[in-house]
Formats: sequence, C-alpha cells, structure tokens
Amino acid sequence: MITYLEYNSERNELKIPEYGRNIQKMVEYAKTIEDKEKRNNTAKGIVDVMGNMNPHLRDVPDFQHKLWDQLFIISNFELDVDSPFPKPSREELYARPEPLPYPQNFPKYRFYGNNIKRMIDEAIKIEDGELKDGLMFNIANHMKKCYLNWNKDSVSDKIIFDHLRDLSNGKLDLKPDTEELSDANALVRQANKRSKPQTKNFKKNNNRNRKRKY
Repeated sequence: MITYLEYNSERNELKIPEYGRNIQKMVEYAKTIEDKEKRNNTAKGIVDVMGNMNPHLRDVPDFQHKLWDQLFIISNFELDVDSPFPKPSREELYARPEPLPYPQNFPKYRFYGNNIKRMIDEAIKIEDGELKDGLMFNIANHMKKCYLNWNKDSVSDKIIFDHLRDLSNGKLDLKPDTEELSDANALVRQANKRSKPQTKNFKKNNNRNRKRKY
C-alpha cells in the first residue's frame, strides 16, 4: 500500500535534466558519504552510469572530461572527490561571454554586404589603369544588382556612383556622364534566372527514368 507520493513540485530542480532524477539522487547520496575513498569510488561509478547513456562516446577522453564536469555541475559544485581532470568552477560556468563584434565594418549601405566592401578595398590598392577601371565598373554593376535586390524600384547610376565614392572614401570615382551601368531590368532578370530551379532538366530526367522502367 502506497502511503506517500512524491510530487515534482516537492523535488529539487534537476541540474541536467537529460540524466534524469535517479542520477541526481545518486550524486546527492555521494555528497553524504564521509569516507573519501568510498566517495571517490561512488563518483567513478556514477560517471560510468552517465557514460552508459552514450556508450559510443564513454571511452573518448574529451567525453570523459565532459562527464566529470557534468558530475560537479549536478552536485552544485559541492562534491569533494578526486577528478582526473581539472575541476570546473561556478564562476567559469556562469561567466558572461564576450560580445562578438559585428562582422560588417561599415555602418551604412548594409544591403551591399561585406564582399562588396572587400572588393572596394582591394580595388583601391590597384594602380590606376584599365584593370582598375574595369574592376570599378564591375563592382558598381554588382552594387546596382544588390541595391535592386534590396529595393525593387529602379535606381539611378548616379546613386550607385555616389555610394561607391562614399564607401571608398573618395578613392574610386566613376562619372555618370561618361559611364553607364547595365540596365536595371536586365540585372533583375539575370538574378531571377539564377534563382529559378532547373525544372526543364528535371522533367527530362523523369521522362527518361519512366522509359527505362518499361
């Protein structure tokens, strides 16, 4: 006859839920053992049981290190046993990570992307001549395509040239009266063509496969 039911609301919070309640109870029991040698052996046995949940990884050194770290986390860092690895600290576990720098190195015109800025930086290093002029023109065309992907409305070449001049700190300068970029509609059609799946080839392959079956 059951005289007492244990409800989850009355239990301690699971430190690592994937190991379940029984592992946590075993760790709680290990903390109460006064004999150091017996406590060490009990901790090793608990780690073995934890490793049995992932038998293909339990003998991997890095995974063993992870299991011992998790044992201390489950014990709330209160289990005093000899670990084959450096013991983790609460401060190390809950330390706030350093903020990651935003990968974009220019604050405006983000719709162009990082690659455009890298291309502009490389073009600046090239000596003046036909190669540099051709590269500037190709970069401006690519910028126009990126702009149209971000804003479907048409854009004038002057705006693209102004943006190019701004991103290069005035070192790349194309004049709208002497240079003319590709037509906006052609650039949009080219981008759409690349993004469409090759349905014709897919249908042809299906037809060939059907013929082979019969």
